[in-house]
Amino acid sequence: MKYYFFLLFMMFSVFGFSQKSKVDFKAIEKSFNNSDSPYKYEMLIFKYKGYPKSLDSIESQYLYYGRNFRTDKVTTSDEAFASLAEAFKQNNFEECIKQGKTLYDKDPTNLDILLILLRAYDSVKDGNNFMHHLSQFRSLADGIKSSGDGKSEKTAYLVNSVGDEYILLNILNIGKDYTRGSKPSKDGMFDVWEKEGQKIYIKVLYLDI
Repeated sequence: MKYYFFLLFMMFSVFGFSQKSKVDFKAIEKSFNNSDSPYKYEMLIFKYKGYPKSLDSIESQYLYYGRNFRTDKVTTSDEAFASLAEAFKQNNFEECIKQGKTLYDKDPTNLDILLILLRAYDSVKDGNNFMHHLSQFRSLADGIKSSGDGKSEKTAYLVNSVGDEYILLNILNIGKDYTRGSKPSKDGMFDVWEKEGQKIYIKVLYLDI
């Protein structure tokens, strides 16, 4: 889906820079189903669905990276997502909304699904749903951007998937004029995007869950 992302980023300006906070995956996993934690995943999902603008950057981190600890994620290789992607390619936006809503209910923090719904709602001039999902998208993007500054391996931006990496690249306005180098690590892959001596470090996570 990465070749469709630019269509959405032409539609609206994304996001200032948020306060950086190191991602604590052990704490996120521990809080996932902990009813005593203010960061319990289902509690954050409830807030995210109801009033996403109220999420702070730490809550957004717990939401975005907490998705790694779900066992029912929708992936781009799923048949249902392939059907949604095909409807999107055909510009069948009513069908996109129908299928996208079903997948959103299963996996509400899936950035690929959110982007398709945004494009579909914009196309059918449904401003209310568009703005609501845009607020959700911004909250998740804030969680990613608060994970680092991209200036070194130690402070790399952290993303859950290669697809999310391309979404982040669009947000950062990193285009085809950048070259990419890759380096494996024990729990992911570092991609280094470089242009005229400027380097941006992004780590794609491969968490052993």
